[in-house]
Amino acid sequence: MSDIPKYAQWYSQSDYDMETAEYMLNSGRNIYCIFMCHLSLEKALKGLYIKKTADFPAKTHNLIYFVDKNELVLSDDDLEFLTIINSLSVPTRYPEDLQKMMKDYTNDRTKQILSQAKTIQQWIKQQ
Repeated sequence: MSDIPKYAQWYSQSDYDMETAEYMLNSGRNIYCIFMCHLSLEKALKGLYIKKTADFPAKTHNLIYFVDKNELVLSDDDLEFLTIINSLSVPTRYPEDLQKMMKDYTNDRTKQILSQAKTIQQWIKQQ
């Protein structure tokens, strides 16, 4: 059994997923980049939940649920970003119109999403 605390294992997975998101962006797989950003933030929030409570997190992908459970106070911009990326969780997994999503999420737009996700992920891990 690992000596690494459970929350730190979740943070490590979050880092791995964020790195994967960057690879996806660099290879032009913008939809997967966004999906991995969501997954990374989800794991960071779940890690923080474990750190604060020592309980296993609920099996949900809802970022806002974990913001509330962790009693985080976010700026309006960060909360809006998390709300938006939260709403993209299912469409990036199962896009109804992949071509439209690819057109909507240009490299520049996806790069901004990745940058903001990284900033929020680091902030979560510092809580």
